[in-house]
Amino acid sequence: MAWLLVIIAGLSETAWVVFLKRSQGFTRLLPSLATVTFMAASFLLLAWALRTIPVGTGYVVWTGVGAVGTLVAGILLFDESRSAARLFFATLVIAGIIGLHATRNGFEAP
Repeated sequence: MAWLLVIIAGLSETAWVVFLKRSQGFTRLLPSLATVTFMAASFLLLAWALRTIPVGTGYVVWTGVGAVGTLVAGILLFDESRSAARLFFATLVIAGIIGLHATRNGFEAP
């Protein structure tokens, strides 16, 4: 359950960054309120998850999900670059997240 909370927290991080962009520097009320709401949700969910999972791994997964989610949102919503290099490095972040989770659950290499 804690890992699901971290993933949802990372997706909430993506949401607050998207709404931050849409708030135009906190000059638009509804996107600004959504930014603060998703920020609070993201931190709260992460805090709950960190009660049972290692802080280093949890933080890396949270920021990784948020970073990759924000990159994908930027591509889909704001027509940001879809260059092969950006997608390659995002794939490396995803591989790192999977690797950290796998080693936490006993799939470590000998």
